[in-house]
Amino acid sequence: MKQYALTDVGRKREINQDYVFVSDEPIGPFPNLLAVADGMGGHKAGDFASKYAISVFKEELAKTKLRNPEEILRRIFTTVNEKVIEAAASDIKLEGMGTTLVVATVIGNTMYFANIGDSRLYLISDKILQISKDHSLVEEMVRLGGIKAEEAKFHPDKNIITRAIGVKSDAEADVYEYRIEKGDIILMCTDGLSNMVEDEDMFDIVKGARDLVEAVHMLIEQANSNGGRDNIGVVMAKPLDGEVNN
Repeated sequence: MKQYALTDVGRKREINQDYVFVSDEPIGPFPNLLAVADGMGGHKAGDFASKYAISVFKEELAKTKLRNPEEILRRIFTTVNEKVIEAAASDIKLEGMGTTLVVATVIGNTMYFANIGDSRLYLISDKILQISKDHSLVEEMVRLGGIKAEEAKFHPDKNIITRAIGVKSDAEADVYEYRIEKGDIILMCTDGLSNMVEDEDMFDIVKGARDLVEAVHMLIEQANSNGGRDNIGVVMAKPLDGEVNN
């Protein structure tokens, strides 16, 4: 699987609290791994939270005895949440920290992924489709019919998230199974990209790029050109032709 990941501090922030990770080598029962986290918290606490969450995930994945991908994701997300809460309780400088987390793996023709927070996973083919669901206040309002999806894009409370790693002891991840087809591109990102670049523009950039590396750099450049109000974290992956069937 072709993969590329990059973060950028953006134009307005001094500290980069986004963290990304990709591996096309097996970790435990997963043949590959993609991860994006967007930390939150005072001075460097968010920076620590995002890195620590992904580090714990990798450690737990490497030693798990489970074999069902969805069960693995669900169980490890619970452990990551517990460990982040423990770390925050042990150091006053980390008090109140938290992070979003999106993790994915592709096994054969199937992508398994889980998320907590408002970092996203898109699938790009002949269109762009957001598969993950944001755990945010405005998304809840959309689901309940309080506002329209178009209004959510510009709502003043759009950055308020309703679920995050490290905030509550019962944080539960949404876990998905999705069929991957030949030519599909996986795009995972923090809200520093999705809030600054419209989905349709992301699609045009990815489709117009020569490869994943150029696409990621162009996406980050566009987010910064549009204001770069937050850190930007991007992961892209594309299964090789022989890895998936039509």
